[in-house]
Amino acid sequence: MNFLKAEWKNLALFNYEVDAKILEKYVPIGTEIDLWNNKCYVSLVGFMFKNTKVLGIKVPFHINFEEVNLRFYVKRFENGEWKRGVVFIKEIVPKSAITFIANTLYQEHYETQKMTHKIIENENTNTFVYQWKNKENWNTIQLETQKNPTEIAIDSEAEFITEHYFGYTKIDEETTFEYEVQHPRWEQFEVLNYNVDIDFKKTYGRDFEFLQTEKPISVFLAKGSKISVKNKRKLETMLALEEIYN
Repeated sequence: MNFLKAEWKNLALFNYEVDAKILEKYVPIGTEIDLWNNKCYVSLVGFMFKNTKVLGIKVPFHINFEEVNLRFYVKRFENGEWKRGVVFIKEIVPKSAITFIANTLYQEHYETQKMTHKIIENENTNTFVYQWKNKENWNTIQLETQKNPTEIAIDSEAEFITEHYFGYTKIDEETTFEYEVQHPRWEQFEVLNYNVDIDFKKTYGRDFEFLQTEKPISVFLAKGSKISVKNKRKLETMLALEEIYN
């Protein structure tokens, strides 16, 4: 059954290489950090929710809105194959009802903050801006892209970033929730210029304060698509660990 159906549009992805040790305490039991070319990534992602339905219902004033999240990548071995997913450090939205539902039903890490976005269409390029207000200060991510999308190449970094179809939530040291996210393969837009103006410490805490002085190793814009989020399930984590290590 679908918990949520929507469109995710214009996903601005700022990808940082980090030391995997920083993420160890955030890894849900039954999963392990997923690497690409031996690199560990966290991604700062801004995008638009469009035509959102929760349990088949459009909640008034909660249909179209922004989200900015910080996430990293994990995998889980089940039934003889690897499932690739993401774990969210924090998800920021401007709608308190979305925060309440996600945190209550899915034990996610949503926060409600004032947000805004802008799309500036020029003759040859488009500019996308996502902003959120942390206390008295505005944070901004911005990128300028080519007009026309291209396919995401097989075995590319962009494929690694976008082709994770499960979400995992660490409830405690013994409990993990899993939910499936379904969407078609996305296209991407080449980024010509970008700007990141964020107070990482205030937004994401001391563990991620170091990103203040880091530059992303890649930036791109994914076109997005219709998506559906399935109902969560509690993992049989001991069985999963046995499958991984046996």
